[in-house]
Order: sequence, then C-alpha cells, then structure tokens
Amino acid sequence: MPVIYTENDADLEVLRERPIAIIDYTELGRSTALNLRDNGFYPMIGALNENRAARARSEGFEVAPPGEAAHKADLKLLMLPDEQVAEAYLAYVAPSLRAGDMIVFASGYNVAFGFVEPPPFVDAVMIAPRAFGGAVREKFLTGEGFLSYVCVEQDATGKAWERLLALAGAMGALKLGALEVTMRQESEMSQFIDQALMPALHHLITSAVEILIREGYPPEAALLDVYVSSKLSESMERAAQEGMIGFLRDFALITQYGMLSRIDRFQDPKQRRQFELILEEIRKGKFAQEWTNEYHNGFPQLEAMRTKRANLPVWRAESDAIEMLRQAKTRRKG
Repeated sequence: MPVIYTENDADLEVLRERPIAIIDYTELGRSTALNLRDNGFYPMIGALNENRAARARSEGFEVAPPGEAAHKADLKLLMLPDEQVAEAYLAYVAPSLRAGDMIVFASGYNVAFGFVEPPPFVDAVMIAPRAFGGAVREKFLTGEGFLSYVCVEQDATGKAWERLLALAGAMGALKLGALEVTMRQESEMSQFIDQALMPALHHLITSAVEILIREGYPPEAALLDVYVSSKLSESMERAAQEGMIGFLRDFALITQYGMLSRIDRFQDPKQRRQFELILEEIRKGKFAQEWTNEYHNGFPQLEAMRTKRANLPVWRAESDAIEMLRQAKTRRKG
C-alpha cells in the first residue's frame, strides 16, 4: 500500500545550511521559491530569460545565470515544462554535479522515459504537486495546502528521503499529504488523464452543448447549464471531498434518480478500449517520442489542432456566454 507523508514526517532543519537553486522562475518555480522563503529558506534563481530574471529580482531573490546557480547549490530544483527539462539539465545542471548533490524533478517524465539519466553519485527525487503552478502559492497562503506525489528514484547519500521530505515540507507539499509513487507511475498517470480522460470529457461536454443548440436551446443558456456556470466544477470538488457516491446525496432526489437510472447507458466498450490503447502507447514511450519530435519541430501539429478547435462555432457562443456573465458580475458590483 502506498505511503502518505505529512508535515510530521519532515524535519526542516535538515536543509538549513544547504544552498538551493531553482531553475527556472516559471509559475511553479516562483510559487516554490516564495513558499520556501516564507519558511526561512532563500533559494537562488537560475533564470533562463531576462523577463523572468527581472521578476525574480523585483520579488527579492538573488538571481544568477542558470549554470552559475546550479553550480552554487547542493539542491537543484528543475521547475521547467517537461519538454525543456532535458536541455536545461544537460546545459546547466549536469556540468555542476558533485557527489552528494540532489536533483529535484517536478514530474517523473524525463527520468521515466530516459531523457535524463542522473549519475549514480547524486540523489534524484521528485516532488510533483497535483495543482497548477500558481495554485501551489495560493493554497500555501490560504493554509488549504495541496496534494502531491513524492519519490526517491536514486538515493546515493542514504539521506535522500529526509532531505526530500524537508524540502517538500518547506514548500508546502505535505500540508494535505504527499503520496509515494514512482516517477514512471506519476508520469504515466498524468499523461493518461491528459490523453484519455480529458479528451473524453471535452468530447462529452462539446457534444452535449451542440445537441442542445441544434434542438433550439439558446447557445448561451446551453453553455451555462453544461459548464460555464461552474456547477460541473463544483460537483467535482464535492466528489473530491466526499467521494463519487457521497457527493450524489447532495443533489435533489430527482437528480440522483436521473443520474443513476441512466448511467449504464454510457458503458461503451469501445471507449474503454480506447483508454486501454492510450495507456499502452504511454507505457511504451510512443507518446514521449511523438512529443519530443513535435517540440523540436516547433509545434506544427499542435498549432494546427489549436486553430482547428478554436474555429468551432461552439467556442464563439462560449465567449458570448462568458462575457454575459462577466458583465452581470460587473453590474452587481456597481
């Protein structure tokens, strides 16, 4: 059974004399740096461009070129998008590695699929928040906390776990608890959600809106009822707190009956098989290689697919619905 770590498992004093570098001042890098500083740690920022460097300086951090920051630190946090990690690691982190250093990854992707291979004399660990980069800061400030995945992929010092948990505690990743999974498990599950569940949900929502509009319901009303009103997201938040069965009890009886009496109609074997095939592609590294090629070619397919989706009529109606709500809120405030 997986282990869940909490703040009680972290001794922050373990890190007091250990210099920390964060590469780069991305949204997640910024949130991590600010959270660490609030707990008495002062990371150096290795910024990859001047705009991020300027922001880090304006917020009171010491900034250096990424190679210099990595060289000065024992703990090197790679807070970059997955597709940029391997290049940054090779260019800035690998040349500075010394025995006993620790490399911290924000996801398992690059190690799991062989794009980064830490040398055997360093600790390699992961702290992967299950929240967007900005939310890592917001939830820290509110005291709400955020869930995370953690793991030690390589323990060269024999102290990787205590250093990992101290760092996770200092950045707020243990407030709600951190579940131990491997880097490969984290990466495969994350990709599966992105490539299977999210597209399926996107398709269901779009289909529902298009059917309502086709049958004569006002586009703005259809969009509001399906998801713009936030009823759907609030339902998911309740499910996260109470479980998928528990949150049903919060609905009116007619809603409960309507959902439960029709749910079996959507058990589509073809969709289940699609999910299985997508997971198989992820595990075999087919998507990782596909994404690497897309990244190095300048994202041609991504841009084409974005353009195609953006031009669907339903999104023009979506913009109108969101603007209608925004104006209503503005009038209410006035």
